[in-house]
Amino acid sequence: MSDLLRRITVNPKQCGGRPCIRDMRIRVSDVLDLFAAGLSAEQILEEMPDLEADDLKAALIYASRKLNHPVLVA
Repeated sequence: MSDLLRRITVNPKQCGGRPCIRDMRIRVSDVLDLFAAGLSAEQILEEMPDLEADDLKAALIYASRKLNHPVLVA
């Protein structure tokens, strides 16, 4: 799974430092928005031919890990 996360890159000079797929200007949030809009993985890959199936998996894993962190309540 950590191999997949290597597909997610963050560059402060690209897309405002937001996480992107393999140094492209395709943000993780772009992929998530397409899933949220109801597109299937196959449809997303058709819409964005530069992406690979593992990129979609990486975006989902990345989002899941970012949301699954402890919150300390004082």
